[in-house]
Amino acid sequence: MSNLTLYDSLTGELRPFEPIHAPNVGMYVCGPTVYSDVHLGNTRTFLSFDLLFRYLKHLGYKVRYVRNITDAGHLESDSDVGEDKIAKKARLEQLEPMEIVQRYTVGFRAVMQAYNALPPSIEPTATGHIVEQIEMIKKLIVDGYAYEANGSVYFSIGTYLEKYPYGELSGRSIEDLESGTRDLDGQQDKRHPLDFALWKKASPEHIMRWPSPWSDGFPGWHLECSAMSTKYLGEEFDIHGGGMDLKFPHHECEIAQNKGATGHGGARYWLHANMLTLNGKRMAKSTGNTLDPRDLLTGESPHLSKAYTPGAVRFFIHQAHYRSVLDFSDSALQAAEKGYYRLLASMEALAQRPAQGPDRGTWNVAEWNAQCSEAMNQDLNSPVLIAHLFDASKAIAADQKDPNILGLAGAAELLNAMNTWMFDVLGLAPEHQSGSGKYQKALDAAMSVVLDVRRKARESKDWSTSDALRDALAQGGIVVQDGPEGSSFRVE
Repeated sequence: MSNLTLYDSLTGELRPFEPIHAPNVGMYVCGPTVYSDVHLGNTRTFLSFDLLFRYLKHLGYKVRYVRNITDAGHLESDSDVGEDKIAKKARLEQLEPMEIVQRYTVGFRAVMQAYNALPPSIEPTATGHIVEQIEMIKKLIVDGYAYEANGSVYFSIGTYLEKYPYGELSGRSIEDLESGTRDLDGQQDKRHPLDFALWKKASPEHIMRWPSPWSDGFPGWHLECSAMSTKYLGEEFDIHGGGMDLKFPHHECEIAQNKGATGHGGARYWLHANMLTLNGKRMAKSTGNTLDPRDLLTGESPHLSKAYTPGAVRFFIHQAHYRSVLDFSDSALQAAEKGYYRLLASMEALAQRPAQGPDRGTWNVAEWNAQCSEAMNQDLNSPVLIAHLFDASKAIAADQKDPNILGLAGAAELLNAMNTWMFDVLGLAPEHQSGSGKYQKALDAAMSVVLDVRRKARESKDWSTSDALRDALAQGGIVVQDGPEGSSFRVE
């Protein structure tokens, strides 16, 4: 159906994408733990998989996209110790845990909507699937892959290693993993230091608890994704995605749980989006090195000089490949914004192109469009796609001087294709906005004022002011053209 290749983290290779039940595609992405607001690094991950979702739909696939909400079971430590993150936030703010869940779930969805991310097909919650998680634990116990100890249930790495390798996704050996373990309070019930919790017995003060055959308690963080992906996508499905930081232990444990319960590792393709750094350091809630994605829209951050539109931020994010580290800076965002507006202005100019020239021009739109597809087919290479969009912008600028470049039919085809790549695939224009016209109107209004000031300067022979304005605009990518009927401008 397509020539799409995806980088599979499990094999470490680019693999041709071959869905199990084409044209249907099942995709699961690990969603947020809703104990705080998502930061820009989290947002990048979700926008990366929104790009994949959009492109799969563009290729004609029918995608069932499942993205969970973790509203229970995620402890402060990956070593099965510490408080539940949501329960801790509830205690600190003297609220019910579900008040915390509701507040940050609403906030997360608002951010996704603001940045024009398509909603998933299904958005299940951990607390809504306690029954499914208990049933999976029962299956793992019966098959020998789990054991009960003092009301808690643990996955047995020792039993698992008798049949399957552990650590293949993260590329870690058992020896290295074992050497990195340490004795911790609350770990005495484990048979092996790498065993991880499937169900934890709740302490008397633990608020979030549910009845189970083993104790009143709560499910382990890793278990929810195995239970929900299996429920909605089957024992074997196409794509599992998440941030690079989830490879170990979360996704490694998911694979083990899935194989133990079903004999399948879950997804055929494991995809991971890389981190976004701030000041050269990983963006993380735990360290406080974060940037709220809503602050970019208001400019209310010490890291920002101004406010930005959602489209400009998405453009900045997609200028880097989803598997590469992206370092945030205000100057880089400003540069991305200029490029984004340049493309919007080119599309606006193309939409207003006079009906002149031949039917077909010298610039091959079909070949250009094929190059765009080729870029996205190479593991969603959005930076190369964007480079092709700038090539189109140059062709549009040339066509304004010589209508033989695009021609009538070529111009129409190019405009349609650019709309597809910019808005449908890259998701740069929020649906509630009026596309590129909004920004062109703003630019026209601002330039009308600037050109009028420059006209008055020229009339009074104030050449230094006139030239200074022209040069300043040129630095921003706006070329002023003086003619007998006055001055005009174009964006390059």
